[in-house]
Amino acid sequence: MAAMKGPSIKALAVLAGLVSFCLAQTAPDYPVKPVPFTAVHVNDGFWAPRIETNRTVTIPVAFQKEEETGRVDNFVRAAESLRGEPFENHKPPGYPFDDSDVYKVIEGASYALSVHPDPKLDAYIDELIRKIAAAQEADGYLYTARTINPLEPHPWSGKERWIFEGVNSHELYDLGHLYEAAAAHYQATGKRTLLDVALRSADMLDRTFGPGKRVIWPGHQVVEMGLVKLYRVTGDARYLHLAKFMLDSRGPGNDERGAGNAYVEAHRKVVEQTDAVTGGHAVRATYMYSGMADVAALTGDAAYVHALDQIWENVAGRKLHLTGGIGARAEGESFGADYELPNMSAYNETCAAVGNDFWNQRMFLLHADAKYIDVMERTLYNGLISGVSLDGKTFFYQNPLEATGFADKDERSPWFGCACCPGNITRFMASVPGYVYAQRGDAIWVNLYVASTAEIKLDNGRAVRMVQETRYPWEGAVKITVTPDRPGPLTVRVRVPGWARNQPVPTDLYRFLDSATAAPALKVDGKPVPVNLAGLDKGYIALERVWNPGDTIELNFPMPVRRVVANDNVAADLGRVAIERGPIVYAAEWPDNPGGKVRNLMLPNSSTLSAEFRPGLLHGVEVVKGRAVALAYDAEGGIVKTEQPFTAIPYYAWANRGRGQMTVWFANAQAVAHPLPFPTAVTTAKVTVSGKPQQSSVDAIRDGEIPAASSDHSGYFDWSPARGNRESVEYSFEKPVTISESAVYWFDDAGQGGVRAPASWRLLYKDGAEWKPVETSDSYGVAKDKFNTVAFKQVDTTGLRLELTAQSGFSMGIQKWTAK
Repeated sequence: MAAMKGPSIKALAVLAGLVSFCLAQTAPDYPVKPVPFTAVHVNDGFWAPRIETNRTVTIPVAFQKEEETGRVDNFVRAAESLRGEPFENHKPPGYPFDDSDVYKVIEGASYALSVHPDPKLDAYIDELIRKIAAAQEADGYLYTARTINPLEPHPWSGKERWIFEGVNSHELYDLGHLYEAAAAHYQATGKRTLLDVALRSADMLDRTFGPGKRVIWPGHQVVEMGLVKLYRVTGDARYLHLAKFMLDSRGPGNDERGAGNAYVEAHRKVVEQTDAVTGGHAVRATYMYSGMADVAALTGDAAYVHALDQIWENVAGRKLHLTGGIGARAEGESFGADYELPNMSAYNETCAAVGNDFWNQRMFLLHADAKYIDVMERTLYNGLISGVSLDGKTFFYQNPLEATGFADKDERSPWFGCACCPGNITRFMASVPGYVYAQRGDAIWVNLYVASTAEIKLDNGRAVRMVQETRYPWEGAVKITVTPDRPGPLTVRVRVPGWARNQPVPTDLYRFLDSATAAPALKVDGKPVPVNLAGLDKGYIALERVWNPGDTIELNFPMPVRRVVANDNVAADLGRVAIERGPIVYAAEWPDNPGGKVRNLMLPNSSTLSAEFRPGLLHGVEVVKGRAVALAYDAEGGIVKTEQPFTAIPYYAWANRGRGQMTVWFANAQAVAHPLPFPTAVTTAKVTVSGKPQQSSVDAIRDGEIPAASSDHSGYFDWSPARGNRESVEYSFEKPVTISESAVYWFDDAGQGGVRAPASWRLLYKDGAEWKPVETSDSYGVAKDKFNTVAFKQVDTTGLRLELTAQSGFSMGIQKWTAK
């Protein structure tokens, strides 16, 4: 690369910093500013190992997967196409947003470099950036899904630039992640290599779109956040204005494809939206809300804030899972209706959890209210870090609150075809220290409790060193040593978490079943200070005084084990309780409970629950212990109750020991329990299938459960992606059995996927070594949402076989198959 002419990189970095500083003095911005993650050095036993695992394991794994899956090669092929060089593979990327996966990991790696110099990683990123820059077209356009083969781009891309942007092309989505990565890389290294790529792209957008030019808004939001970051780095107001133009253009009143579409939050103008619309993609939504908050802060647009306040109340009050997960529906990765919060089928995409925390932190920066941190913390400690395994090598895309162990989603994956979640984990985990503190004027907000040392620069020019000592989230004792650069007045606002104020969430969506017995305690310089929970200032204790170096704040938040119940409107949780301790939501998982089953457990309100730290379990966790009642059917269909030991682990740690049952919400009424089926020849049979099915958990069809519907994804088997196929499935019994009836409950995901009930089927039994059709006058039904029963002449056999023919153009699947 040719040497850069003009001012040195260092001088430009200083200039950019001065521009940003001057802007901060003259332009509006968030009333409260976060303390950068580079200023907070975590040394605890909870977050420090995770951040280090992210740096040393997850980021390298993600980069390796980007290479193995061809995402990096997409840039190489695009560059070869631009240079007119011959190359073999002209196919577009698997998804048009594959470029963004690379950008996200670069962002996460840049954050890691900010606090831990790594020459090898730095050099690798430099080479990646070289490949990215070579794939950029002369006018700044960068989108490998088109550049690799402009005449036959990805089918979602459209034959021309931008024409499918409001639907599925993801041209702006890719650029949004590029801009965020470029800002992070520049701030971490001082190098302009990726920033220059981003600015050429953003300048092209500015020349193309805006007032008096072409109208555009992104089908998948994030470019708004990226443009704001470029504005903050450069001080160039064009980028901020373009972000606002895109937000203001969104809605039903334009000619863009997708206009009026709720799935992409274009059903109304953004300032007219009042809720997280049913069917709206949850990740897109939270990215849009975050972008709106950024633009509102920087432009002073009160209408944006008014809309965000209403949307937040809707999500926190009606669409938030107990784990902080959002986006209940698998269909469209979307929000459900109000109070539609299922457990087994809950989607709760990891990216949506990341987006939820982005949004809630920004809402705090707008309003300085702890209720947003309460939601952020709930998501952070539960439904977000559940997305990555403890060893940092495997991931969850979905984060349900109940699992049979039979579904593929019940097992962590080393990667995904749609790989948005691992990259999001790398960038979020590296930036966690930036969520601990915030500041304004002569005030400091303590939002999260993490053993750490922070060097905080205040707006008034003063500097304060804050040292936290704590074992949070396992213990509620926190000691904070405050060391200002000189004695003087400061206000330190310490957050009293909602769970410590007898409030799981800042709405009526969830409540504790029992009442707290002890209030939080506070000491300043060893002297007790009364805590009036009713008199808190937006959830904070405001300690306004003259602070001297070495002054201390000691907090003690009692952490009893608490039972939680949901609002009565949440149908999925009626008659059920969940368990929390401090900020941690608990789940029972198969390895810790007798018989390896947990969905059949009933947790009586009278059962005493206690906590115990186990350093050798799951990298060290506090478990909850007690007694539960296991329910099972007997041979006559009656229910047998057996008291047994009960153990629950933090929800975030489930599925680190293999696939099996898990549940967060426990029955405390028998009517909603899932008793174990009575063992039969079917439940103990060996199952074999033909073909090469994608869904590996064939044992789900014999587990004795009754599906909620044919579209129930909790435990099923299908032959996807094969279509129009003929297949078979067999039961091999342990010993000969007498059978005269069999029933099949079909899996059919119409409206969500390509699996349907079969066109036809028949039943055979094994007679010696020969398979023979059963003798029946019944029809072979293909009805959905019910068992299709066939009675036949009694047979003595060691096996049954289903032979099925799929509908043309569709795959087929089975929920359950019974026999008696």
